[in-house]
Amino acid sequence: RSRSTSSTDVDPILVGYVRRAHGINGAVVVRPLTDDPENRWFSGAEFLSDAEPPAPYTVVEAAPYRDDLLVRFAEVGDRTSAEALRGTSFTIDPADRRDLDDGEFWVEDLVGCDVVDTDGASIGVVESVEFGAAQDRLAVRTDAGRFEVPFVDAIVPEVDLERRVVVVTPPEGLFESA
Repeated sequence: RSRSTSSTDVDPILVGYVRRAHGINGAVVVRPLTDDPENRWFSGAEFLSDAEPPAPYTVVEAAPYRDDLLVRFAEVGDRTSAEALRGTSFTIDPADRRDLDDGEFWVEDLVGCDVVDTDGASIGVVESVEFGAAQDRLAVRTDAGRFEVPFVDAIVPEVDLERRVVVVTPPEGLFESA
């Protein structure tokens, strides 16, 4: 039910980083860090680097390459410049993210939310979101430790971002230590 990484945050959103240079014409291999790389990494897309001060980069060309993307930026014309980008991260402004569907949330909006039961009794705090093929899970920090809660309607019937509260109806034994 969750995707990507809030419009309420002012921190830029990480969308990928350069793994290495590729070839002699300034291309780089980028690991995309987005749930929709084809619609984020395209010709004309603009990003800011993590340099100080951040530098703008414009994608000239992007294509799938193994599990990554092969990207050419307008600002990078040769292998030496491409090699200098190794490890560079690229971000976007949170306002530039796609609109969410009903039942979808940005990860950073969920992290830090109080987790309560249906009576409002405190259980813990959302520490992170773990993505899975079958379902995503909320990692919840409680006094007894860290527990993963399946992020499905039957167990998480309500998410109130205004109040920063996630209501859960945990199955028996979910929050018990092994």
